[in-house]
Amino acid sequence: MVVVFRVLARSVTHNCLKKSKPNQQSLSLTTSFTSNPHTWRFQSLRTLILESTTSESVKLNRLSDPDSGIVELKLERPGAKNAIGRDMLRGLQQTFDAIEKDHSANVVMICSSVPKVFCAGADLKERRTMDPSEVHFFVKSLRLTFSFLEALHVPSIAVIEGAALGGGLEMALSCDLRICGEDAVLGLPETGLAIIPGAGGTQRLPRLVGKAVAKELIYTGRKICGRDAMSMGLVNYCVPAGEAHIKALEIARDINQKGPIAIRMAKRAINEGLEIDMASALTLEEECYEQLLNTKDRLEGLAAFAEKRKPRYNGE
Repeated sequence: MVVVFRVLARSVTHNCLKKSKPNQQSLSLTTSFTSNPHTWRFQSLRTLILESTTSESVKLNRLSDPDSGIVELKLERPGAKNAIGRDMLRGLQQTFDAIEKDHSANVVMICSSVPKVFCAGADLKERRTMDPSEVHFFVKSLRLTFSFLEALHVPSIAVIEGAALGGGLEMALSCDLRICGEDAVLGLPETGLAIIPGAGGTQRLPRLVGKAVAKELIYTGRKICGRDAMSMGLVNYCVPAGEAHIKALEIARDINQKGPIAIRMAKRAINEGLEIDMASALTLEEECYEQLLNTKDRLEGLAAFAEKRKPRYNGE
């Protein structure tokens, strides 16, 4: 996460706001860092500057009791197999921003309402109408949007049934967890179009599966099935086709029952800790732990344990 905000802080204002056209979306991020010889810390003010129109390609669904706290983001562009064009990108930005600002949200599931497809990647028909500067702007906006997804304060779960290709897989790679059905098809086919994955794929894939495997998949553009994705560590679970949502909801419910502040601190400790040395990471862990000591949730957890009942956390 530290790396995410370093990249955003130095590139967004310079590249995404200049010369933006009325029908394009811009992201503005102000981030300040303090450092010492052992660790980076950050404070961030994240503000998305977007068109006011609502996207029809992305829908947000907040589940109700007993699943209050679980949020579903649904991709709904059946005519284009959920390909990411300007409208869907705007919808993703708006929705991620809404989730980040929603203090009642504890976990988000990214799903598809289109049968047999998660997301087919970039909208290549729309891409053909863009000049090089517009392509550069769009890809950078997509990269920053997925970095924003990766840095959300709540855990995210990609629910993959069917195809997750190109930008679709890059979106899934930006999530904390990935659940797929056996009939899922995953791949980064960009080199076949004489380009490379440009929304984080060259960086997030090797961090998950290792450098050699990532190189083979990106160099060849080879598509893999759900079971292969599971065996190489690309997804957390591979379940029978059609059951990815059931498994993801099971995991989301498990997360939703835990202390929400603890989950957020755990995410911060893991994400930031992986980017620094062990001594600094342990100091970071101590800092995150200390932020939980005076919470009402910690006292509720101890009381529930002593009374042999389920805790009732309220995020305080």
